[in-house]
Amino acid sequence: MSPRRNRPKGGDNPSARSGEAGDRYGGFGSAETWQGEEWSVRHVAGASAAGKTYRCPGCDQEIPSGVPHVVAWPERGGVDDRRHWHKACWNAKDRRTTRVQRSRNAPKY
Repeated sequence: MSPRRNRPKGGDNPSARSGEAGDRYGGFGSAETWQGEEWSVRHVAGASAAGKTYRCPGCDQEIPSGVPHVVAWPERGGVDDRRHWHKACWNAKDRRTTRVQRSRNAPKY
């Protein structure tokens, strides 16, 4: 029995695949309209930011490192306007209130 082929059959050139550069890093980007403005949305695997935690603006809970999540920012905004959301929180953003109330002991970041 011959060993299994790891290369695809046919004349496909793997370097000529059509796709975004973000596919290599496990994320894909899109544009969405929310609250009357265009937002860039990128789904990330979470493995690239080892040791970092983010605070989700949707639920005000931490997103630990290694957890897949969504990074969203307004088209007119810059790098400082990026926000890291849980996937479920981003999908439910229209059903949530505009202001999440923190407890007195919660950190302000």
